[in-house]
Amino acid sequence: MARRLVELIAQAGLKVELIAIGLREDAPRSADLPVSVRVLTAPEQLQGLAIDLVVETARREVVRDWGIAALRYAKAFAPASTSAFVDEDCLQKLQAIAKAHGSRLLIFPGALAGVDALKAAAYLDLDFVRHIIIKPVASWRGTLAEQSLNLDEISEPTEFFSGAARQAARDYPQNANVAVISALAGIGLDATQIVLIADPQATLNAHRIEARGAFGELKVEIANRPLSTNPKTSQMTALALLRLIENEMGQLMI
Repeated sequence: MARRLVELIAQAGLKVELIAIGLREDAPRSADLPVSVRVLTAPEQLQGLAIDLVVETARREVVRDWGIAALRYAKAFAPASTSAFVDEDCLQKLQAIAKAHGSRLLIFPGALAGVDALKAAAYLDLDFVRHIIIKPVASWRGTLAEQSLNLDEISEPTEFFSGAARQAARDYPQNANVAVISALAGIGLDATQIVLIADPQATLNAHRIEARGAFGELKVEIANRPLSTNPKTSQMTALALLRLIENEMGQLMI
């Protein structure tokens, strides 16, 4: 995801300076990183770098520690691994740090469409929000889905999970990160219903959001191409990050 984002920034011609990248101590430095880019192995090394935005594209286990440092030493922090927020203490801690330091915690739409409308609708009462995630069989390999299904034998779209967003994101942190996004935009992690489906005919990662409330009714669907390097995530997630960065830079925000 990080590599794809850097490629997109270059293609878009955005005047963004990549100052540093955070890696594990045992991780090799990529040969295509500019020599001016610092390699950080601990969150506290963000101090003194005068960074505008820190973007996390690693895994949910790093969100808390790197998020705390980012919100202390940078102007904003945008986590991709939003499944970290199934732990409400993590979200509350980061919000408190942001408030104390005048920084911002930015939750971007990821692979979803319609998050802005859902968030606006939530200013009035919402009766229900359902988020259906349909992905190819390959996307569910190496996950708990294999305990419910024989992925090699299903011949039609098969539902294997239906429950709260909190549980979906906890059990499927790579495939259902977006469950946290739709939940935070709408009626919360415990009230938002998530349905997970494996589809042997699918080639795209699809999301359907349905909501009803005092505003009216909402039905939004998007089908994304998976990243070639990671079928569990979508091209749109990197594009949404690019949009966030462009909005942070410019005077016109769309």
